[in-house]
Amino acid sequence: MMLEVLQSGPLSLLQDKGRFGYQNQGVTTGGPMDEHAYGWGNWLLGNDLNSTQIEVTLGMASFRFHATTYFALTGADLGASLNGKPLSSWFSYHAVEGDELRFTRPVSGMRAYLSVHGGFRVSPMLGSSSTVCREGIGGLNGDGKRLEAGDNIPFSLSDSRINTKVPNWAIPDYDSPLEIGIILGSQQALFSEDAKKTLFSSFFTISQHSDRMGFRLEGQPIIAERYDVISEGIGFGAVQIPPDGQPIVLMKDRQTIGGYPKVGTLSALGASRLSQSRPGSEIKFTPLSVSHAEAELRLFQEVIYRR
Repeated sequence: MMLEVLQSGPLSLLQDKGRFGYQNQGVTTGGPMDEHAYGWGNWLLGNDLNSTQIEVTLGMASFRFHATTYFALTGADLGASLNGKPLSSWFSYHAVEGDELRFTRPVSGMRAYLSVHGGFRVSPMLGSSSTVCREGIGGLNGDGKRLEAGDNIPFSLSDSRINTKVPNWAIPDYDSPLEIGIILGSQQALFSEDAKKTLFSSFFTISQHSDRMGFRLEGQPIIAERYDVISEGIGFGAVQIPPDGQPIVLMKDRQTIGGYPKVGTLSALGASRLSQSRPGSEIKFTPLSVSHAEAELRLFQEVIYRR
């Protein structure tokens, strides 16, 4: 049973939760840019929480089902349709052999997640199917290549009666003003009070030079008092400040170590929300406590795990 790629669009990648335990060897985690949308996709279908999905960026992709299954769409509205019938995100649907799923252009958000009941059956590399093109690892054949027209992705036959929708309270509005919290970190002492006031009072614009490795921001410079810091490990959502003062938010395909000062980090759910914002969008930062970030993540995980 296969899903055939008819058109891959700008970037369609196989992703599970990510590749963990290898950052000390220089291998990044990869994984879904939007953990929130990915998690709800598995919840809709009752899948294992690490099931492989397809992350479709910016649309213009199409697929053909070669077996009966249930599938779910979460994340961005990329103008999806099944055999020409429009589909909404955050729902599960039934497909039979020969059905064609198409994405057009973004209506809201940047990244949609396509999951099938039971997950796509892909052999893991270093414990994960996540595709990291820069490192040449993961994906359909383990070589880190993006999906291309003609690829066939295996999945298991399923005709289970699934008919679910993500609760309204959990569906984000990707068109609302973007305000994301930063947890100030151990290197905040490298930034003056004036620099931190600038960080929390300014609007930044997402640069065209943003990708799965990092989101570059443009705005009033945030200047560190020194830059001669020892390189250390970098987590998802870390906000590093290079000498030009323009913040970079490190995302899923980030390098594993870095030596630029880091003023703090976004929460995982905050970085997920950022990943759905297109270049040219404005973002404002607010202070975020560890306890508040943990409470948000706990609520999300409790609902996802509970099914």
